Amino acid sequence: MQLIIRHFRDLTADELLDLAKLRISVFVVEQKCPYQEMDEYDRDAWHIWLADENGIQAYLRVLPPGKAFPDAAIGRVIAVKRHCGLASRLLQEGIRLARTVCRADAVQLEAQTYARGLYEKAGFRQVSGEFLEDGIPHIRMRLDFTDREDHKGENT
Repeated sequence: MQLIIRHFRDLTADELLDLAKLRISVFVVEQKCPYQEMDEYDRDAWHIWLADENGIQAYLRVLPPGKAFPDAAIGRVIAVKRHCGLASRLLQEGIRLARTVCRADAVQLEAQTYARGLYEKAGFRQVSGEFLEDGIPHIRMRLDFTDREDHKGENT
């Protein structure tokens, strides 16, 4: 499995098409949520995915602080095969990128409520009540890097 990290400006046309197809197939078609899936945030995002000979197997994007939230943000988390560790592996890469490349002190996301456990395992904590986004229950979650044992004393 190959890890690929690209800022929007560095994506090839084929990569952008593959990412769009996957995101639309999951977030619009599978979840039956007709909305503008690709958005202006994509221009400022780091796009991270795992691929093998069958194509993209997991994906997420990282936004720098000040775009979606005052903190860095992770979103559009997808794993083609669920419950096999791909989303967790990719989430760790997204957290690392937010901390090191975006130089963020914290990262936020809006999780579909059913996926709360995935994010809690990575250290995120719920910071809002449940709300509907495109008809699907979500919660806002935050990971503060200053609270993480594995980052105490680390220089950025």
